[in-house]
Parts: sequence; structure tokens; C-alpha cells
Amino acid sequence: MPLQKLRNFLDEQGVRYVLIVHSPAYTAQEIAASAHIPGKKLAKTVMAKVDGKMSMFVLPATYQLDLSKCKAEMNAKEVELASEEEFKYLFPECEIGAMPPFGNLYGLPVYACKELAENDEIAFNAGNHRELIKLPFADFQRLVNPMIIDITKEM
Repeated sequence: MPLQKLRNFLDEQGVRYVLIVHSPAYTAQEIAASAHIPGKKLAKTVMAKVDGKMSMFVLPATYQLDLSKCKAEMNAKEVELASEEEFKYLFPECEIGAMPPFGNLYGLPVYACKELAENDEIAFNAGNHRELIKLPFADFQRLVNPMIIDITKEM
């Protein structure tokens, strides 16, 4: 979803958001530093396969996805990180690794960690490595309806 399509969607839904432009950055920690956003409020998107089905996980930049916790919380037989090759085709209009956490718009289940849900607002990649969108977590939750579960460990 290119930035304009995402912005149009948010505008149609009546969401107030801020667009943040920053110097190119590729890791969640670099992005948080470049955009002057606390790592706990920067939502990173991690793609994983749950029993072979591609799924989107959203967590703070300062956390890692804990595959063992995912497996237990989701009653899954297998949870494994997906490679970029396995998911890049799902987001053809986004730069690899910069997809926004709106998996529901791509037909993907979305899981958010409980730590992210503790924030009043979050910021996330807007489809590229130079722009973020910041909005209230409550609006993200309303639009995406992620399952909120305990799936992380601190880095």
C-alpha cells in the first residue's frame, strides 16, 4: 500500500495522524533514533508463518518476537520467521521490510503484542524507509482489530 493509499484509507476512516519524514533508516532501532521516537512506541512489523500460514506480528522496536511464546499462545504446531523472499510479493507497492502493520488490508491475520497495546500512540513505517505515520493506538486497534497476545521478549 503506497503512502497515498494508506493516507486515503486513514482519512476515510476519520483518523487523525502525523506524517513523519526522516533520513533513510532500515532497522527499527535506527528508525526510532532518526525520527526521535521512543523504541517502545515504534511498531515494527515481523512476518512469520504459523502452521504454514503467513501472519503479521506487530511489536515495539525494543522487543523481539518470541517464537516459543507464539507457539504456546496460539496453540500452533510450528511458528517460524518468514524470509523476505517468502513475503515480498504480498506487498508489491512497499519497499521490502517497510510495510505498514495493516495486514488486514492484505488478507493477513495480525497479532499485536500486549506491550504495544500499552501505548497511547504508535508510529510505523508507511511503506518506505523514509516516512512514518503516528496515530493513536486505539485507532490502529479499531481499524486492524489485531489479536493482542503475549508474544515478545525484550532485546
